[in-house]
Amino acid sequence: MATAIYRGMTRQELDTAYSNTGRIADFPALMRDFRARSDAFHAAHDCRRDLRYGPGARQTFDWLASGRPDAPVFVFIHGGYWQSCVKEDFAFCAAGPLARGHDVILAEYTLAPEASMTQIVAEIGHLLDHLAPRLAGRRLCLAGHSAGGHLAAMHRGHPAVGSVLAISGLFDLEPIGLGQLNDKLQLTEAEIAACSPQRIIAPGAPMLVAVGAGELPELIRQSDDYAEACRQAGERAVLLHVPGCDHFQVLDDLAEPAGAQLTALAALDMRP
Repeated sequence: MATAIYRGMTRQELDTAYSNTGRIADFPALMRDFRARSDAFHAAHDCRRDLRYGPGARQTFDWLASGRPDAPVFVFIHGGYWQSCVKEDFAFCAAGPLARGHDVILAEYTLAPEASMTQIVAEIGHLLDHLAPRLAGRRLCLAGHSAGGHLAAMHRGHPAVGSVLAISGLFDLEPIGLGQLNDKLQLTEAEIAACSPQRIIAPGAPMLVAVGAGELPELIRQSDDYAEACRQAGERAVLLHVPGCDHFQVLDDLAEPAGAQLTALAALDMRP
């Protein structure tokens, strides 16, 4: 009989519990659709591509301008469990915040196994350090999806960040370190402790924690637990279960200017 290793789950059950792609009938087709929509979006909008924030090959970002010199800035960090995908796959998501008057920055970062989790987290900090003097006081929302949601939450205390949108994030890395996702990440116990947002809650920007109402139970639990832990610590964290959305449909909602996430984010930003 297989041994339970996390919350009553065996290794195989744990891998299934975090397999977002396993619930999609044809995941490659979904990603082809995302890329086609992103390519069409890029073709229709002016964008400064592959600007650099560091010397690494993937230490780059794209900047889409709204046309207002004082526009708030929406920085989006893509997912892929820290080991796959590129910013060009998700450019279509910028349509929502751009239509709401934000400049949008699409962030890239080095993936595992080339980079450790510690290095990946540090790269997003370097990006924010690079952007801060160039924003001239403009409000910055740091957003991310899945692994990007984790990275956004890790930097809610950065002085340049005015608000955070953490979408379908991973906030406690313990289960990641116990399953097949760790084959490339090679997380250590010290790294899990230092890079799990739920374990290092400190004063930071107000945050919207969003997760699809139809996502895997473990993803929903991670968001629920993190939002509650932040509230218990006295931090402003609003939890949103996005109706009718799985792990990838939440990106369709983000791309909609009147979608549930951007509507809730605007309400969060308006609160004192």
